[in-house]
Amino acid sequence: MLKTLPLATLFVCASFSPILFAAQSAEQTPENLPEMVVTATRSEIDKQSLSTAATVYTRADIERLQAKSIPDLLRGSTGVDITQTGGYGQLSSVFMRGTNSSHVLVLIDGIKVGSVTAGLTQFEFLPIDQIERVEIIRGPQSSLYGSEAIGGVIQIFTRKAKNATQTPKVTLDAGGGSYYTSKTAGTVSGKINNSWYNIGASHFDTAGFNAKQPDSSQYGVNQPDKDGFQNTGVNARAGHHFNNNADIEAFFIHSEGTTHFDGSFQDKTNFINQTVGTEGSIDVMQHWRSTLRLGQTLDQTDSFAPMTNKLASRFDTTRWNASWLNQLHLSDNHQFTTGADYRFDEIDSDTQFVKSSRYDVGVFGELHSRLFDNHLINASVRFDNNESFGNYVTGSAGWRYNWDYGISLLANFGNAFKAPTFNDLYYPFGMGNLNLKPEESTSFESGLVGNHAWGNWELRAYHTNIDNLIAWKPMPTTDDPWAGMVENVNKAQIDGIEAEIGTQIMGWQGKLTGNLLNPQDRKTNHRLARRADKTLSFDVSRSFDKIDVGGAILAQGYRFDDAGNQTRVGGYATVDLRSAYHFNQNWMLSAKLGNLLDKNYHTVNGYNTADRNFFLSIHYTN
Repeated sequence: MLKTLPLATLFVCASFSPILFAAQSAEQTPENLPEMVVTATRSEIDKQSLSTAATVYTRADIERLQAKSIPDLLRGSTGVDITQTGGYGQLSSVFMRGTNSSHVLVLIDGIKVGSVTAGLTQFEFLPIDQIERVEIIRGPQSSLYGSEAIGGVIQIFTRKAKNATQTPKVTLDAGGGSYYTSKTAGTVSGKINNSWYNIGASHFDTAGFNAKQPDSSQYGVNQPDKDGFQNTGVNARAGHHFNNNADIEAFFIHSEGTTHFDGSFQDKTNFINQTVGTEGSIDVMQHWRSTLRLGQTLDQTDSFAPMTNKLASRFDTTRWNASWLNQLHLSDNHQFTTGADYRFDEIDSDTQFVKSSRYDVGVFGELHSRLFDNHLINASVRFDNNESFGNYVTGSAGWRYNWDYGISLLANFGNAFKAPTFNDLYYPFGMGNLNLKPEESTSFESGLVGNHAWGNWELRAYHTNIDNLIAWKPMPTTDDPWAGMVENVNKAQIDGIEAEIGTQIMGWQGKLTGNLLNPQDRKTNHRLARRADKTLSFDVSRSFDKIDVGGAILAQGYRFDDAGNQTRVGGYATVDLRSAYHFNQNWMLSAKLGNLLDKNYHTVNGYNTADRNFFLSIHYTN
């Protein structure tokens, strides 16, 4: 690992010397193009007509920020808190608006993903080089998507042939840095008449660092080794546009590798994550477009015991998805979307679950209307039938008023639910509970949004109540921590304020975001575990002819690592710098220095984070 001040000095000079030596450049004029969002309504819509809170990362953002993983990209986003038990490839938890990490619905190209057993998505295993775009929708979305969307939805779109031409476009990336980290990636995309294609592959490898500090607890861990991570990913996407305005597309993303960690019973996992799907769209009538999407996701893990390297557990989970979506253009001011979803989950494991499969069927409708020119209203309702617990109805409503002076008022209300996981319901040895109810929430939100020539800003306040939270309840008659079962025992109240402002001054593009959070257990008045109460992030960047420079600051307040608030994890602030040099229109060299101040900080008690680190890479695009 590198801790030398000369390297830090080099990065500082590279980042800020253009300010000293370059003449003041003319202020860049941003393109006044509407930012479109798909996830908020399940159809493409202008972000400025939404009351829902949305953050979008494009491929250009991913490359500008030089993110090496999905958790890297999401860290510091408005309303999002990330914890990680070590470095690359270690377990990452995403808390959105203070809700549980299992309260975030994750989609890849419209296909619901995640572990059927644990109910979580392993963001750390998704190869970011195969990602084109990420949309984050904050707030309850069960009325459109069903279970899990209590905190919000994250949709990941894989690489596609953007602006494809008859001449194939090739991209190549290679780089390396601290902890013996290396990365290679490449894509080929193009167009043949009315057909398009994209094929990509990537490999990421790091020796890592020791994930966990020595632990003297009952099941303590003392493994002072490096916990490495390897991940190989491939992505393919192809489609065809017919003369009758029909489209068909197929997509595939696959990643597999090995992650090492510190644990008493397991310390290595071989994993496979895969999403494959196809969709077709056609205009049934002039104002009616229908889309059918079919897909399958795999989440497979084989974990091995320390020292002996014998197989300790195997969990292979599969999700089959089918969606039928209908977009009806009722008039210029009214659009209606309706559809149905079917999901079938199954598990194959060396653990003998009480039940190995279940289904869920949902039907929904969503209306988006413009009234009196400046008033925009959206409302949605959904009915779900789940094999495990029966029927559930969710709804939401939003209002936005776009004032003539570039200021918008908004309000949202919605309820949501999360179905118990296979582990919650069917885990053997008396730990699962077949009588569990869904976790339920109601949320209110109000806010102000400003869009001006100089930039944009948002200020939102929200209140969420969650009932029937599922938690582990140990047996009071024994000291064995494994004796007990999960029950609907907790209630939570989450109040928060989130704000962001983005502007461009003298060519510098900056964005400042802040979150204030009060996530409370309503029974004990303790703060919910692993949530920071304050977050502030700032990112700034600028291009000077052939040089791009940028930096990011992330500061977070303290958090508690346990439900009883006995173990406190201190707050921290980190500084990252990045720079890139364009040799010509084809070749670019980029560099990033992480944790410039070499802060020793934690997001999970006892788990280490990276020291000062660097990464250099070279990029080619024809």
